[in-house]
This record gives sequence, C-alpha cells and structure tokens, in this order.
Amino acid sequence: MRIVSGIQPTGNLHLGNYLGAIRNWVKMQDDMAAQGGQSLYFLADLHAISMPFEPETLSSNTREMVAALVACGIDPDRSILFNQAQVPQHAELQWLLNGTARMGWLNRMTQWKDKAGKNREGASVALFTYPVLQAADVLLYQATHVPVGEDQKQHLELARDIAQKFNNDFASEENPVFTLPEPIIPPEAARIMSLRDGTAKMSKSDPSDMARINLTDDADTIMKKVKKAKTDPEPLPSEKAGLVGRAEAANLVGIYAVMTGSTVDGVLADFGGEGFGKFKPALGELLVEKLAPINARFVELRQDRGALDAILHKGAEKARALAVPTLDATYKALGLVRG
Repeated sequence: MRIVSGIQPTGNLHLGNYLGAIRNWVKMQDDMAAQGGQSLYFLADLHAISMPFEPETLSSNTREMVAALVACGIDPDRSILFNQAQVPQHAELQWLLNGTARMGWLNRMTQWKDKAGKNREGASVALFTYPVLQAADVLLYQATHVPVGEDQKQHLELARDIAQKFNNDFASEENPVFTLPEPIIPPEAARIMSLRDGTAKMSKSDPSDMARINLTDDADTIMKKVKKAKTDPEPLPSEKAGLVGRAEAANLVGIYAVMTGSTVDGVLADFGGEGFGKFKPALGELLVEKLAPINARFVELRQDRGALDAILHKGAEKARALAVPTLDATYKALGLVRG
C-alpha cells in the first residue's frame, strides 16, 4: 500500500490547515508505518506556478511549509517528504500523459472554471493542464491510495481515466504500466471558520490577521485573538441544536471539540449555560497548550535553511528512485527511443 498526497506551498499556515489536512497526514503516516506501507508527501511547487506568483516568495514558502509539516509530526525518516521541482520525472510524465488526456476531460474540471473565472483566454496553459500534472504526481509512484476531499474527487477520477486509457492503448491487461489509485476519504476534516466571520473559512488571504490562529502565533497572541473573536451575547446552549443560527459560537465550540478529541455535545455538557467570558479563556488556554510544541519546533526549524534543504534533498533522492522505473516503462510503452 502506498499513499501519495501533495500540498501547495502557500505559506502562513494556520489552525485550519493543521486541523483540516496536516493532522490527517500525520495519522496516515503512522498507519502506513504500522502496516508496512509507504507514504509520500510533496510540496507542489510546480503547481504553484500555474497562477501568478513571486519567485522569492515561492522558495521561502516551500521551506516554511517543510518546517510546518515536520513541526506538526511528519517524520522525514518514516515518510518521503520532498518538493516536485527536485523530481523532474513529475514534469516529464505530465508531458507524456498529455497525449492521453483529452481536452474535453480538462474542460469539465470545475476548479479550472473556478480559478480561471471569466478570463479563460488570459489564464495560463499550466492552469488548464495542471490536473494532468496531478495525475502524474500519483501515477508516477504507482500510488495505491490517494487521500481526497470533496474538492479533489474529480481530479482523482481524471487520474484514473488517464491511467486506464493509457493502459488500454499502450499496455496489456496482464502487464499494465499504471496502477489505478483508489481514493481514501479521510475522517471528516474539521472545517475551521474565521474568528471574525463564522460563515467564512479561516484563510491566510483574509486581510485581518485577527481572523485566524497562525502556527507562528505565540501564547499571548493566541489568547488575544480568541478573546477578541466575534461571538454573540447569549450563553452557550446545553446541546448542539442550540447552536443553529449561531455560526461564531458553533465555530469556537467546534474548535474546542476537535482539539480535545471530544464532540460538540460533549463540550456543551461542560460549558452549557456559561457565557463566553468563561469559555473563551478556556479555549485560549487549550490552544496554547496544544500548539505550543508545534510553534516552538516550527520557529526553530524555519530558521535553519540548511536543515530544511537537507530534508528536501533526502526526500527527493528517495522519490526519484521510485519514479524512474515508472517513467522508463512509460517511454518504452510509447515506443520512444532513448539512449
């Protein structure tokens, strides 16, 4: 069993990133190690250039993301952690798969429509074809399973379609070139909302830094943000149904539940009838306690560029070793002559 998953190096990671995705990666890493499987996690820096970007920011964000992943529990000795740019086989395989992918398939991708907006003629070719790179990302390593959320199901289906068509056209049923990866639907990811607007997701792009808990925030900053988080004047209800229509209250209670491994009803059993004057300090202290070790490790790591580059280099070497046989088989299947 082999799991492959990637994340774009956007920088400025926050509580929503940690609870929504990274924590699941750590669990999958541990599960794979226990089962004798393998987990590959990569920084999707090649994907990042499909949209406008600043080169210096991209490189610094890539290293910062490595620091964050390691601080959150990704172990470079138990998982293969690398960035795409150091494994050129990703881009090579994408080009080879472009001959199998179909314009109609890519035109139907909802994220292409969303990201390109009304100015499709002005969008980059990379934005249109990046689902083929996503397919290459997982097919290159003969991934058996890929963790996907709702927004990525369509992309994994495309990867399977490309793999199936390639196998049908250029290989045999007995000796296929590509493994068709199966989806892993992670446990329901925590949907963490803005501290200023309970109806909007916590986001690094929010102009107000008070809207999110960053992994770089110190204890005083976390307490300040939680205490100033938007709420309503009503006390907390004794059961979940009482949070309907109270988005900000539901968000804070939900964060507390996820951080303690409890349920919303479990939290309300303890705090029902209490006002936010008591609940917010308790939530702030909880977040400080849980995030302090991550924050300390993150701040330490992000300052050690040499260590971060060494992690990426080591991971890329392992990834390339796994990638070469698949790429060689693809060239051979296509009848391409190589020296």
